[in-house]
Amino acid sequence: MTFGTPIYDEDGIIKNAIIYCHGSLGNYSSLKKIAPLVGRGDVFDENKYFFICLSALGSPGSCSPSTTDLKNKFPKYSIKDVVNFQKKFLAEKFNIEHVLGMIGISMGGFVCLTSAIEYPDFADFIICGVSSYKVAGHDFILSKFVNEIIESDPDYNKGEITYSLLRTLRLASLAEFNFGLSKEALRDMPNTELSAEFENFGNESIETDIFDLKYCNESCMHFDVEDELDKITSKALIVACNQDPHFPPNLDAIPMSKMIKNSQLLVIDSNLGHLCFNEIEKISNELKEFLEDFNDC
Repeated sequence: MTFGTPIYDEDGIIKNAIIYCHGSLGNYSSLKKIAPLVGRGDVFDENKYFFICLSALGSPGSCSPSTTDLKNKFPKYSIKDVVNFQKKFLAEKFNIEHVLGMIGISMGGFVCLTSAIEYPDFADFIICGVSSYKVAGHDFILSKFVNEIIESDPDYNKGEITYSLLRTLRLASLAEFNFGLSKEALRDMPNTELSAEFENFGNESIETDIFDLKYCNESCMHFDVEDELDKITSKALIVACNQDPHFPPNLDAIPMSKMIKNSQLLVIDSNLGHLCFNEIEKISNELKEFLEDFNDC
């Protein structure tokens, strides 16, 4: 998905591209998250920027276990593979070897950081939201728990969807329910409403492919670029949420901001927790100020 206005340099190459990197098992349509700030004179002015979002390697609709029908025989991939997949796509389809910037939310933040490390001259800036420089602690255990649930089903090795695997998929997905909204938001819900939300979350999850989930979970589980953050030369804006149960700022965003040389830190409050970018309007002024340095692309 693309929107905005491509601006070309003297060689006919797009010079104002901003790449949006979606979260785990999202797709190109995740670009709609920034829609509230799109418009003439707004943060993401359509006349200034050209946005591109593709479904990442491993995600539904892209090259993934489900779409290739390889299922559990799909090659294991890393976040670096996701970056290289994206970079090759941009070069082949748009003739783009350099972008103005990258915006990544959650797993998309992993992609932005890895890209800025592996290819320091690729992006002038990165915006890394509700993300981290490594998966560790409770987040690592959560990923291992999801893996354990999936691998405990003997039908997983059959490489085909069975009723048992659908049930297992639902259980594995429900392990993630606690890590979306803030503790405060969950606490404020009546138990009857909370139970209904829990059930709905589980029922909707069976639309996901269990093999896609397993492979994506593993690629994130082993993400760790702590020792390479000093390689980043892109200007970075790190956005965190105090109520994020996945990546609390004191453990993730704050230390990360100290390890990236040219970085700014923005910590916000939102009961949406890890989903706080659904209220992206709250940080419109900060985003606009950050992007001012890149308006003369």
